[in-house]
Amino acid sequence: MPNKNKQAKDTRKPKDTAKPAERLRRKIGTRVGKIKAAKGLPNNNTVSENRLELLITTVNRSKGEYYADLIQSFDVNMQFIAMGHGTADAKTLSMFGFTDSDKTVIFSVIQGNKLQAALDTLEEKFRTIKNGKGIAYTVPLSGVIGKLIFGFLSNNRSMTVENKEN
Repeated sequence: MPNKNKQAKDTRKPKDTAKPAERLRRKIGTRVGKIKAAKGLPNNNTVSENRLELLITTVNRSKGEYYADLIQSFDVNMQFIAMGHGTADAKTLSMFGFTDSDKTVIFSVIQGNKLQAALDTLEEKFRTIKNGKGIAYTVPLSGVIGKLIFGFLSNNRSMTVENKEN
């Protein structure tokens, strides 16, 4: 009669605790690497080395063009500018030091390695320029389709030139 005190050995694979999207990225990355190896191509992934962020800046409408030019000096290759109108009443505006409710919202795609310098410069300008107060925050971009588009958005001319030659 078999001994009931002995526990059966668990032969199942350990459960993968990664999120489904991360598991899919690893699976695709492994397959792409195998295909490149079979074709004799180098398996380098330069696209993921530098992340892109969406920088959203809201400023007074009269200062919108100034801030768009300032942000562009950080190698921002694409910006979208939208006109906005705040909903706060006059009492709330004066309490925070704002003069009017007409705003400019600047959407900029910026490289992750230049983001901190841009935010520091914006913070300084928000404090020192008369009627130049504003709000800036970022949203990470999780993916960009195509190496050429990534090269354009990250202002990487060598990547776009290299793609044109192939």
